[in-house]
Amino acid sequence: MSPADLASRLEAIRTGPQGRQVAAIFDVSGAVLDGYARRRYRRRGTDDPGAVLRESIRDHLTDGEYSRFLQHAAHALAGHTETELGELGAGLFRRSVYGHLYPEAWRLITAHRAAGHTVVLVSSLTKFQIAPVAAALGVDRVLCTEMASQDGVLTGYVAGKTLWRTGKADAVRAFAAADAIDLTRSYAYSDSHADLPLLTSVGNPVVVDASRTLAAVAAEKDWPELTFRPRREPRLGDYLRTIAALVALLGGAITGVVSRCHTRRRRDMADALMDYGAGATLRVLGVRLRVTGAANARAPRPAVFLFNHQSQFDVIIVPKVLAGGVTGIGKKELTRNPIFGPLMRFVGVTFIDRSHPATAKAQLAPVVDTLRGGLSIAVAPEGTRSYTPEVGPFKKGAFHIAHQAGVPVIPVVIRNAGEISWRNSMVARRGTVDVAVLDPIDVSGWDPEDMDVEVARVRQLYLDALVDWPNPEGEQM
Repeated sequence: MSPADLASRLEAIRTGPQGRQVAAIFDVSGAVLDGYARRRYRRRGTDDPGAVLRESIRDHLTDGEYSRFLQHAAHALAGHTETELGELGAGLFRRSVYGHLYPEAWRLITAHRAAGHTVVLVSSLTKFQIAPVAAALGVDRVLCTEMASQDGVLTGYVAGKTLWRTGKADAVRAFAAADAIDLTRSYAYSDSHADLPLLTSVGNPVVVDASRTLAAVAAEKDWPELTFRPRREPRLGDYLRTIAALVALLGGAITGVVSRCHTRRRRDMADALMDYGAGATLRVLGVRLRVTGAANARAPRPAVFLFNHQSQFDVIIVPKVLAGGVTGIGKKELTRNPIFGPLMRFVGVTFIDRSHPATAKAQLAPVVDTLRGGLSIAVAPEGTRSYTPEVGPFKKGAFHIAHQAGVPVIPVVIRNAGEISWRNSMVARRGTVDVAVLDPIDVSGWDPEDMDVEVARVRQLYLDALVDWPNPEGEQM
């Protein structure tokens, strides 16, 4: 899907009917998840419940494939508790499923939520597979095929009707009737011809990466068609480029230090380390940075730069954008990273032991002196990498630091870093990462004892930018 197509759909949501009576219904396999590269479902020679939950996440299942999945799942999941299977599903999401989430779907869901719509995830799969996806996307309405249980233990049978073909549409209509939803003004997103009953039950059907037969129907009915970028697994070339890039990082870092060692000033050497190392890494990876608001990255200084965090390669992206005169704050666990740990120590990163929150304020005290000395700080206020483009709750430590040091905070919004490298992966792919450096924010007038509202407003700036990107033609790096 071209950016213009997505932009037009987002604009239609913003300017269309508002309120909770309008539903936005997303079929999970295909419109939210990439479906694990559209592989066909075949029953494997195992009844391991984790393998069954993983292997059944597929796009464009046929009637026969879905029937085989259901029989296999009923047999393999029988005798296991709902708690156990819920934990298996959550673990599966954290290990691999999160990497197949479409960022385009997140943007649509976020726009629907901003319009006050009731967002619903619907699937013919089980809640053990779908609930973790819904939780990560902030969606609390889920319709799926329910498995029968007794005293919390699955019996090996389906509870009620499966959500396949007309079953999915029937479940949506029942939900709409119970929750006073106006389906004539609602939206539905799907990629499957099997979901025609669902798509025809709403006033605003949208097809996503449609099968050939569904695309023909969409063309005939003049339904909007969207194309999402595939969320593929890393390939051999990606592994080889990543290894070469890490070598380039070390080589560039050493070159940078050597080029400035004659100055005998550690700060000059640290800045050159980041510049040479980050530049070499991005070139070898084939990653291009497109920066909007680059002037805000250079002034005012010093400042506290806040960046949203989804990828391990953010520690390469942010220094390249900020171009020297900056250090950071990181979690103590990063010191164990054999590559990033030593480099971050050299450039003066302050490491925080999050296992002792009571001492966090004392651990951050030296950072105020760093800012007062003229050196800027870059920090991820979420405190950890996110599984989706969603920006997590902000911790207030960075805002307190800026307030005490008398410097502004400057939001740095990163888009697509999670596409270059998934959250839990050190493997990177080619591509373009967009970075928007927003206007500085003066925090001097904030009340240190009550800054929740102000912090929430800053976080909202990130969400707004990620949904409606400012000035898409940015400065190239």
